[in-house]
Amino acid sequence: MDRETARVRLLDAAEDLFYTRGIQTVGMDDIRSASGVSLKRLYQVFPAKDQLVEAYLERRDTRWRARLAVYVDTVEDPRERILAVFDWLERWFAEPGFRGCAWINSFGELGAVSEAVAAQARRHKSAFRSYLGGLVGEAALPTELTDQLLLLAEGAMVTAGIFGRTDPARHGRTAAAALVRAASRN
Repeated sequence: MDRETARVRLLDAAEDLFYTRGIQTVGMDDIRSASGVSLKRLYQVFPAKDQLVEAYLERRDTRWRARLAVYVDTVEDPRERILAVFDWLERWFAEPGFRGCAWINSFGELGAVSEAVAAQARRHKSAFRSYLGGLVGEAALPTELTDQLLLLAEGAMVTAGIFGRTDPARHGRTAAAALVRAASRN
């Protein structure tokens, strides 16, 4: 098996296991078994579990943000694009196996002891904030709305993950719509 095929299989297995069970409870042997990649090849591709965790979070970030952008890009009205973020979150929360935000989960699990995990979580959340800021800018709304929307979205993610429900996204959308309306009047 070539290196790239092994890498993809290892990341697929890691994503499934880390997201489902948590990072600390999953050992490299679990990754090996789930991926079908030999232990020798696993350590050739990812010499340490920390490297695998970083690669998992990086790949998941790229995919997550791309999926969000593709959905929001289907909406033309700049203010509705902001609200479409919450519509997408509701769809995400309804996906089978949804366990909350991978970066919030990994930060909660390892952020205090792994600077790499903490940095990954900060990068992801900063990129999400920048994305929201771009939408706020496109809608010609005050920049402080960005942080308000970020708090609504992040709160919806945490609440949906804990309670296993989709309605936090609808509640966040309702609050976001009120904020957008109020900011539009100013």
